[in-house]
This record gives sequence, structure tokens and C-alpha cells, in this order.
Amino acid sequence: MDDLTGFQRDILYVTAGLDEPHGLAVKEELEEYYESEIQHGRLYPNLDTLVEKGHIEKGEIDKRTNSYTLTQAGRDVLARRYEWENQYIEG
Repeated sequence: MDDLTGFQRDILYVTAGLDEPHGLAVKEELEEYYESEIQHGRLYPNLDTLVEKGHIEKGEIDKRTNSYTLTQAGRDVLARRYEWENQYIEG
């Protein structure tokens, strides 16, 4: 299992579920879930960590906006987590 924080896993889930994931859209989804403001200083370093780990691919929409796409490695992390959680929930 990868050594991701819960926040990083939540970023992966949100990125997987958005049609056109970009930083602000990810931030808004997380703020809705956490019911509190997510600071840029928390979000973007975690996105960069996920890019470095190969779980998210970073692209450019325009000069000011980056896109974030879940990689197969990111999908694999979420699938393993899902299987692990379900053994306790459904077991």
C-alpha cells in the first residue's frame, strides 16, 4: 500500500470523479466534503506530491490553469484501498 495521507487519497477520489479536473475544481469539491476552506498551501503541495509519486498527471489548460488526470497507478491505489475497506465493511 502506498504511504498516502487521507487528504491525498481524497484528492485522488475527487480527481477521478471530475470531468475536467483542475486545481480550483478539486479545491471546491474538497471544501464541500470537508465543509471548510482548503488553503492553496495545503492543496497544491499535495497535488505535486501525487504527481511526483506518479498517481496524477499534470497538464496545462492555459498559462494560469493546470489540469490533473488520474494515472493507472492512481487508479490502482484507489482500487486496492476499496478492496481493503470492503473486507471490513462487508465482512
